[in-house]
This record gives sequence, C-alpha cells and structure tokens, in this order.
Amino acid sequence: MATDDGAMQCLHTERFRDTSIVDNRRMSKRPAPGPADGPTIDDLTTAYRTAATTVSDVVDGVLASIADRGDDGTWISVAERSELLLRAKQLEAADPTSLPLYGIPFGVKDSIDVAGVATTLACPDYAYRATQTAPVVERLIEAGAIYVGKTNLDQFATGLNGTRTPYPVPRSVFGGELISGGSSSGSALAVASGQVPFAVATDTAGSGRVPPALNGIVGLKPSRGLISTVGLVPACRSLDCISLMARNVPDIATVLDVVAAPDDRDPFTRLRRREAPDPGTLRIGLPDPGQLEFFGDAPMRDAHLAARARIGRDFERVVTAPFGPFLAAGELLYQGPWVAERLTEFGEFLSSHPDSVLPVISTIMQSGDRYSAVDVFAAEHRLGELKTEVRQLWRAMDVLILPAIGTTFTVDQVLADPIATNTMLGHYTHFGNLLDLCAAVVPAGLTADGRPAALMVLGPALADDRVLAVAAALSGDLVPPAAPPPGRSRPGEVTLAVVGHHLSGQPRCADLLDRGGRLLATTTTAESYRLLRTGGPTPVPVLVTTPDSGAAIEVELWGLPAAALPEILARSSPSVCLGRVALADGRTEIGFVADTSALDDEDLADITAFGGWRAYLAAR
Repeated sequence: MATDDGAMQCLHTERFRDTSIVDNRRMSKRPAPGPADGPTIDDLTTAYRTAATTVSDVVDGVLASIADRGDDGTWISVAERSELLLRAKQLEAADPTSLPLYGIPFGVKDSIDVAGVATTLACPDYAYRATQTAPVVERLIEAGAIYVGKTNLDQFATGLNGTRTPYPVPRSVFGGELISGGSSSGSALAVASGQVPFAVATDTAGSGRVPPALNGIVGLKPSRGLISTVGLVPACRSLDCISLMARNVPDIATVLDVVAAPDDRDPFTRLRRREAPDPGTLRIGLPDPGQLEFFGDAPMRDAHLAARARIGRDFERVVTAPFGPFLAAGELLYQGPWVAERLTEFGEFLSSHPDSVLPVISTIMQSGDRYSAVDVFAAEHRLGELKTEVRQLWRAMDVLILPAIGTTFTVDQVLADPIATNTMLGHYTHFGNLLDLCAAVVPAGLTADGRPAALMVLGPALADDRVLAVAAALSGDLVPPAAPPPGRSRPGEVTLAVVGHHLSGQPRCADLLDRGGRLLATTTTAESYRLLRTGGPTPVPVLVTTPDSGAAIEVELWGLPAAALPEILARSSPSVCLGRVALADGRTEIGFVADTSALDDEDLADITAFGGWRAYLAAR
C-alpha cells in the first residue's frame, strides 16, 4: 500500500537507496550446504485440497523462512505481511481446485514490473515505481499464485555470477563462499533455500540457467517469445527471455502451461508448439568429450563424464554431435555488437549517472560504443551462417545435452577477475538465444569435493516440450503415461506413419502439431520399401513398395485426431497419398506412400541407401 509520500511500503524498501552495504558486511544465517527442503507445487496443491494447511499458514511460513535466513542477498523487496494475508484470505474463499496455482507463493526478478512496487535492476538511482504489472506476473496471479517479492540480480541484468549488486552479495546454497550465479541470483536462491516453490527470472546470456546449475534446482529458458517480455526492462531486447526456476521439472511444466501465451504487445511473441514425445525414442546428441571445456576443473569434468555414462545407459539413441558452430555463435555475444544493444536501454542513464553504475557494469556497457553499423550487419551475416550450420545438425538429433557450467568460482575469485570468470560461466550458455534455442537445466550430482554439477538439455526453437521431457527423464521426474503403450494411439486417434517433410523438425511437422498430433515413436518400415526423392525446387521423399528389393526406412509414428487426417493430406505434396505401411514389428499403419501416377520417373533419385530422409539430409 502507498504511504503519504507515495512510496511503496515493502520490507527492505529502505535498501533502494542504501549503497553502503556493497561491501556485504551484513552476515546472514546459513543452513547446511545444498538445496533446502521445501514444498513443491504438487505438495502444496495436495495439502490445500485435503485441508492439511491453509494459504494463510503457508504465507506465514514463507515470511518466517525469509526472516530466518536474514539479509542474505536473496530479496530486494518483500510484500508486507498484511498484503500477503489479504491475498491469502481472498484465495481461502475460493475452491482450491478452481485455480491451477492456488496459493502457490513465488518470487519475481527485480527487472520485471509489478504495479505499485519499485523496479530497481539492482541500481538504486535507476529505481522507479511500476504502474502496471508484467503479463507474465498477471497470468500467475490470475491462476491463484501469490506474489511474495522482488529478487536480487546482477545490476541491469548484466552478468552470470551474482556479485554485481549494491545489495548483499548472495552465495550458493552449497556454501564454501561459492557464487550464486547470475544475473537471476535471487530467484534461484528463493527456490533453492525452500522459501518459494518457483520463481520468475530472465535469460539473455544464461541468467536463467547458470544460477539453477549453481544451486541444485531446475531452470527453463523457453523459446524466445513463448512468454511475453512486456513489462521486462530489456537487457538485449532482441534476445531476452522470461525464464522459470523450480525444484523439479513437473513444477516448471505446470507454470509454463500458465504463462506461455501469445501477446500482441510483444513484437517477438510466438505460439507454443505442443508435443508429447517419449524420451526413449528421441535422438540424444552429445559432443565428443574432447570438445568440452572445464577450465582445468578435473572434479567437474569427472562429474560430467559420470553423468554422460548414465545418459549412455538410459537412452537408446545417442549420437555424436559437432559442437563448434554453437561455440562460434556464443563468441559473438560479448565479442560482437550485441553488447551495444544494452545501450539502447541504459545508455542515457549511464551518461547522466556515471557514479550510480557499478564500475564493471559501466565498463561492459561502454564497450558497446566501439561498434559501427557495419559491424552489426557483419555479425548478423556471420550469425546467419552459423544458424544454417546448426539447422543442419538438428536433422541428426532431437536434443543436445551439455554441461550447464564448466566450473565454479568463489566470490573472491570473481571479484578478482570479473570479466574472465564471467566469460567462463557462460561458455555453454552464451549461444542459446543467438541461435534461437530452448534449454532446461537439471542437477547432475556433485563433484568429488562437494560442488554442484548440472546438465543442460537444448533443443531448437519451440521444442520446449521435448526438452522438458528429456530433462524430466534425466532428473527422475518422468511420470509414465497411464496408457497407451509407446507407439500406440489413444481412442479417437489414428496412427500416421511419416517419412519426410512431416518428421519432427521438418517443414510440415507443424501441420501435425497444430492439429493435436503427438509423436508416439520412431521406428522403421519392414524391409520392403525404397525411398525416392523427387526433383524440382522442393524435393519430396516418397516411399515406394518393393517387396523383392527393399530396405528398412526410418519412420515416425504420430497419433492424430481422426478428423484431422483429410486436412493434413490436402496440405501435403501431390506426390504422396495415404496407404498402408508395414512396420518392422509386423504391424501395418496408415502412412504417406508414393502416388505413382503423380511421379515423373526422370526426376526421381533413389536414396534408399541412407535409411531415411534425415540421414540423407545430414549427408548432403
């Protein structure tokens, strides 16, 4: 609520102008290393629906947990208890089953607007009181969630380490003076310390991935545009994403279902592409270990190689993935003109308030002045080349799994060399938004000396459901579907076998997804087919029955509403029609086969030897 002078009354509000604490002399109470026990969204939902607790009791528990940890650099502002209890009472008058996030507390990174609350970006002189709430926060509140407060960050969301703040410098929950990671430091700590089940953060260069990796929780950097960035103070607007952090993958998925929605006010908005893949059928890309960098950190390397060994045991389809184009794109972020994009938002403030900005932040932003318009276009051209290379790589894999971080640092190590250490932290994350990828981070055990290790699952744009499915499998959160078994359609569905442009990641796959299609399995045909390629500007692969001289051809099986089949056929190439396709396991399913009456024999090329359309494309 507002005071007489119009300032927002929040806990810790006095810190907005208190820069004397930059030396972090305030000490907080610290629990044992590692993430603290805390309820998940499912835990609280079950407790509410069984009347095991009330929203008011949960609110008081959150505030007690925040007070118990002391001023440890997690929160910049926390709502008044009276406001939180008023919200709790409003919810308690409703049915707990009526809202998907009923009574779930959450934190918001302090670069995202909440009406009536100061947005500081960890720069007291920049702070302003927001007049509107960001759509991502609005949707959460409308779904029954409880906004608790604003979380700490690296100033102007510039950094991956968490030390670049005028407020208390946060530390990882693993202790040992390890950094928390940034820039979304407070959001990660609010979850890892057990104070809230989930938090909203951002990701431009890795801010939604490095802090979860350093604090033993789950983070999602969704596809750009999937969650509205309206109400977010931009870091690099063309790259910025809203990110999510939680204790497990199912909680991330629950929150994503609420906040992923198109927003006409956001020029980068996108529709979510839904799929329900079986992780066991996906092609898992792993770089050659020699391409990985751990910066001399042998225990971290050993922890990652142990995790890779588990991947090799748990997933059937593991492929070696070239990593060079990804790294080359990452180098463009801070060694190219994208750093100048930060000046479009903060350049005027930096010029008029030079003493209000931390020196390391000022140095980074001012480096943007050296780039010209020619540099921008040259970098865009180079990025376009790398995007083309990476698109080719996705034809041979469905996800790519990497270390989330190559090493860790203490606070003192980062303060002694802030630029080099930050660059090392972003080694595996800097390229994510430049290449238009989505990514999830999950814990992967500990190093021999007790530090956190983490895996990052990456996918192409709009493959968020696929990435989350693999992340859930890696972290043991996967809940098997009740029915049907893998590769079988549900009642009311038909199974469709596809071999070419409708495969996952191919141009016509969207026709399946937009009509409720679900990827059921990847398999092969019986050894009685040949795969031909038509000519023309848009070659089409076609499946031809040849019982006496055929081979097994890779196909995907998709479950579709029966009513969607005629429309999908109408949108397909005239070179194909629907027929029965014999599979390797003896089944036959409806599938796309060659319409021989529409084929010109002179334009056909036999590509059977490649075993499938993806393999043919990868070999070109």
